[in-house]
Amino acid sequence: MQFQDFVADQVFSPALIADELRTTKAEIAGTLGLGKDAFTRTSRVRARKTQVRLRQMLEILNRVEAATGSPIAAYAWFRAEPLSGFGGATPDQLVREGRAEHVHAYLDRIMAGGYA
Repeated sequence: MQFQDFVADQVFSPALIADELRTTKAEIAGTLGLGKDAFTRTSRVRARKTQVRLRQMLEILNRVEAATGSPIAAYAWFRAEPLSGFGGATPDQLVREGRAEHVHAYLDRIMAGGYA
């Protein structure tokens, strides 16, 4: 995944991301804990919170894509894999809670050969 492939009009584009992940903008909004209209109004798409969550998701997907084999598999991992040490919370739940850095720390430990 190349970040520039998901940028349109100088912001991350929910439509381009949804196309790559073969899902809907509404599903991505829900996954990231954003309201239904977060991706329908230009002002909401450009909002800091929306852009930060999209960036955090893309950063995490980019890191796990090599291990999972595809962006779609990485997205499935992001939505469904319970992470040990976080009470079984999934990466998307941690991102919704503003804890994306914890997902990165988890991935750092795993990639360094450690245990979660």
